[in-house]
Amino acid sequence: MPAKLNGPTEQIGKGAIAPPRPSRVEPVSVGELATLADALLTTPGRADVVVTGATLRAQHVRRGDLFAALPGARVHGADFAGDALAAGAAAILTDEAGARRPAIRDAEEVRDGQVPVLIHRDPRAVVGELAARIYGNPSRHLDVWGVTGTSGKTTTTYLIESALAADGHDTGLIGTVETRIAGQRLDSAFTTPEAPDLQALLAVMLERGVTAVVMEVSSHALALGRVAGTHFAVGAFTNLSQDHLDFHQDMEDYFQTKAALFDGRADVEVVCVDSEWGRRLVKPTTVTVATVPPGQDDADEPGPTWVAEDVVVSPTGEQTFTAVNAAAGLSLPIGIALPGSFNVANALLAVGCLHAMEVGPDAIVRGLAAARVPGRMERVDAGQDFTAVVDYSHKPAAVAVALDAVRARATGRVIVALGCGGDRDTAKRPIMGEAAARRSDLLVVTDDNPRSEDPAAIRQAMLAGALAVPETERGEVIEVGDRRQAIRRAVAEAGPGDVVVIAGKGHETGQEVAGVVHPFSDRDELAAAIRATLGADNPGANGSNANGGDASGSNEETP
Repeated sequence: MPAKLNGPTEQIGKGAIAPPRPSRVEPVSVGELATLADALLTTPGRADVVVTGATLRAQHVRRGDLFAALPGARVHGADFAGDALAAGAAAILTDEAGARRPAIRDAEEVRDGQVPVLIHRDPRAVVGELAARIYGNPSRHLDVWGVTGTSGKTTTTYLIESALAADGHDTGLIGTVETRIAGQRLDSAFTTPEAPDLQALLAVMLERGVTAVVMEVSSHALALGRVAGTHFAVGAFTNLSQDHLDFHQDMEDYFQTKAALFDGRADVEVVCVDSEWGRRLVKPTTVTVATVPPGQDDADEPGPTWVAEDVVVSPTGEQTFTAVNAAAGLSLPIGIALPGSFNVANALLAVGCLHAMEVGPDAIVRGLAAARVPGRMERVDAGQDFTAVVDYSHKPAAVAVALDAVRARATGRVIVALGCGGDRDTAKRPIMGEAAARRSDLLVVTDDNPRSEDPAAIRQAMLAGALAVPETERGEVIEVGDRRQAIRRAVAEAGPGDVVVIAGKGHETGQEVAGVVHPFSDRDELAAAIRATLGADNPGANGSNANGGDASGSNEETP
């Protein structure tokens, strides 16, 4: 288990974790920042005021910071300027509306010119670039690998990071499960941190000797400017399927947001072309990977750079395949401890990225074989005579491919416990219910993270989709709202040769209900249910899991 990071982070305010900061920052004048952002400086005579940090959260302000007071969906960050100024903010970045808010307009420090205000029509669009400058443009001194797509981002980043470590790199990892700095871990608040936090984090990684950083890049991050100011050595694309249409207008808008990672900000672009979405991203210089043979309509197109051949799945789910790059004369024997054709695609994408960045074949093979991904098709073994798996799949396509992978190797029944998160895309709920019902012998519809919504209403939407499947095309469907009881019911129904899948929350260690996060781990609950079924005196009932590792945090912002 990686060591827990101490020192740079601290709990500040309700549920707010202050991100790490580098120990040394060269001061930057607000005049330079105003010029860089093409922003109006309200006190030109104070252009020589310097800043040594940046944040958009007033409770995280340190003396000398640029406080980015951004407009939000419910409140304006300018309303918290008083707290930021009291904490020692040296300058404020906001829009015209923010500058007119009383907390800024009437602040004594602003009125007397002590604290200059930078006004920009869209401060969110420029805060990333300004933060990058404040922290010394750290991504220009690191190899930053960005992975985007609907599913597979986490798995692909873990595979890449494992191979980079095998190649001798000191690595950083930023994603849904955790952030790691040279082996030390932090819990992740977002899949991709806010722009000032990200730039500070990259600067800390550089300061601590990290040479390569692998990070998930969500569509929220791209749409909201969280990766603005970040230069990528590699940009990679996994796939696209329906998710978070509460945030995006439609699938085309969702795709165009993802496509922003491939607008020239990455030196090398690597794309899985198993779908039309990926094929739309291909340029003459793109490295392409494919696990699906080209169709007849693609016969005249250049073949993919990398293909997966001779895929073999073991009875326990581990897979081997040959990654072939005919042009380079390479055939790499790849083994991964992850089931499912989608994980072959993830591994092949990792191979394409690693080879493009001149990581040696031996390190690629060893690194991918050693990689373990918390909460992704993760087996829980407590001495039972059936297979038990925890998986993070929380979107329709992910549920379908995960259960297809399980069904392909199951000798008995497939028993699934699944819920949907509240305050998220409502349209996917019946689709997830349908996908799970078609692929299981018993589906237990339960709660996930209901958040502010009525849990029963979420379950009813899932049940509507599940029960719409004709009885001849689905298994039994039941409803058990309490997730702990749902897991126990699934385990109680299992017999020799069956597979139990607890899906939706994966690595998470909390369940959010009515605004309160309660401790809850699918892995721990599944192990406890198995032990209770076997009997506490069973010597094999130790709750171990095949993938190992430690994961904490709760985050569904992974589009």
